[in-house]
Amino acid sequence: KKTAMATPETYTGPSYDIRPAYKQRASVAAMKEIIQGVLNKELEGATYDKVQGEQVMTKKIADEIRSRLKDQDLPRYKYLVQVVIGEQRGEGIRVGCRTFWDSDTDGYANATFMNDHLFCNATAYAMYLY
Repeated sequence: KKTAMATPETYTGPSYDIRPAYKQRASVAAMKEIIQGVLNKELEGATYDKVQGEQVMTKKIADEIRSRLKDQDLPRYKYLVQVVIGEQRGEGIRVGCRTFWDSDTDGYANATFMNDHLFCNATAYAMYLY
């Protein structure tokens, strides 16, 4: 019996994309625009309510931001969204993070919303899965 061997021209084995195509990378500017748009829409005219702000609004805003980021339809990207809402009392807040990722493919964007009653800081991370 003769067995057919795959030649280099016919071999279609696994191919592993370790980088997204140029036009399929997460755009920090687009992410920031999405985040700011959601914050403006959801929080315009809102007042601070401890229960509503901590439990309902943060989850609703984070889900909406993640949904809109996923609508960009970038293959193999996963998103993590963090939202912090607090009462506007004239005090400052510092938010920090450390990440371990590939700066060629991954990115993050953040936006802040403030009015007389509350502040909101939202950060979204886009991570490319190898």
